[in-house]
Amino acid sequence: MKAIVIHEFGDINLLKYEEIETPKPKPGNVLIKVLAAGVNRFDHYIREGSVIKDISFPHILGSDAVGEIAEIGDGVSGFNVGERVIPLPAYPTNKDDYDIYPMSAAPSFSLSGMGFWGSYAQYIEVPARWVIKDETNLNPEELATLPMVLTTAVRAVKSVGGVKVGDKVLVQAGASGTGSMQILVAKALGAKVATTLREEEKTDFVKKLGVDLIINTRKEDFVERVQQWTDGNGADVVIDNLGGTVLPKSIDAAKTLGVIVAMGFVTGTEVTFDIRNFFFAQKQLRGSMFGDIKDFKWGLEQVKDGKIKPLLDHTLPLNQAAEAHRLLVEGKVAGNIVLLPWQE
Repeated sequence: MKAIVIHEFGDINLLKYEEIETPKPKPGNVLIKVLAAGVNRFDHYIREGSVIKDISFPHILGSDAVGEIAEIGDGVSGFNVGERVIPLPAYPTNKDDYDIYPMSAAPSFSLSGMGFWGSYAQYIEVPARWVIKDETNLNPEELATLPMVLTTAVRAVKSVGGVKVGDKVLVQAGASGTGSMQILVAKALGAKVATTLREEEKTDFVKKLGVDLIINTRKEDFVERVQQWTDGNGADVVIDNLGGTVLPKSIDAAKTLGVIVAMGFVTGTEVTFDIRNFFFAQKQLRGSMFGDIKDFKWGLEQVKDGKIKPLLDHTLPLNQAAEAHRLLVEGKVAGNIVLLPWQE
C-alpha cells in the first residue's frame, strides 16, 4: 500500500510517500480501506517532535479516517466487507482499559498517528470496538474533517465546559479547524458565541458559522469586547485553544464563577497569570483533551440533524501531505484539509 512515512522528527520535507506492506487484521480487528484522511494541527506537533519523543520509526501520522471494511479479523462480528465506517481517532490500546471513562484517562489511551500507525495510508488496521458505522450520508472527504475536531469539540464545549442554552461563550481562534467546530457545537447547544481571529480575510468564513460577535485581535482587545458584549459580566464559558500569553486573558474574559476550558498551546506551553483575579472571582480552569466515544456519537447525531456541518477547506492527494502541513502551519486553512489516498 502507499503511505506517508516519517523516519525521524523534523520539518515537512521528512514526510515521505512510500510503498509499504499492507497490514493483516489481527483477531478482534478490522482492516479499513481509507477513502479520505483528515489533517490536524496535532499531526504537525507530532511530526516535529514537540508532543512525544518515544515514537518508533518508521511511523505513519494521521488520526482521522473514513473508509470501508476491507477485511475482518477473527472474532469480529457486526461488520461486513464494503461497509462504510469511521474509526475513532483515539482510544485505549489495552483491552483492560476499554471500559474506563473518560477513556482519555485510561493508562493505555493514545492517538492514532501517535501511539500507533495512523491514517495517512491506503489502509489502516483498527480494533473493531473503536469503529463506528457511517450513517451520515456525507461524502468521505467531508466526513473525514470530523472525527478529531468533532469529538474534541464536544468534549471541551459540552462535557467539560458544560455549555447550555442561553450561555455566552467565547471561543478562541474561531477560523481554525478546532475553533470552528467548537463554535458549531456551542451553537447546537443553544449558546451565543463570540470568537477571535487575526486574519481579516477569514471574517466571512466565521460569519457563516453563525457567531454573534467576531473580534479581530489585531485591532481590538478581546477582553474589553467580551465585557461590552456581556454588559460587564464576562463570558459564562471560555474555550481557549491557544495557551501561552492568551490563556491569562481568557481567564480575565470569564465571568465570576465562569469556566475556562484549556485545550491547546499554539502560542506557548507555559502560562503565567495573576492568581488573585482567578480565585477572588472563583473561576474554574478545566483541562480538556480528547472526547469519549459517546461524545463522538452525540456529535454525529447533530451532523445527521443538520445542526453541525463539516468544514472542508479543500482536498489534496495523499502524496501532497507535506503541502497540507505547510498550509496548516502557515494558517492558510479555514476549516480542515483532507488527504485522498487513492488519488494521484
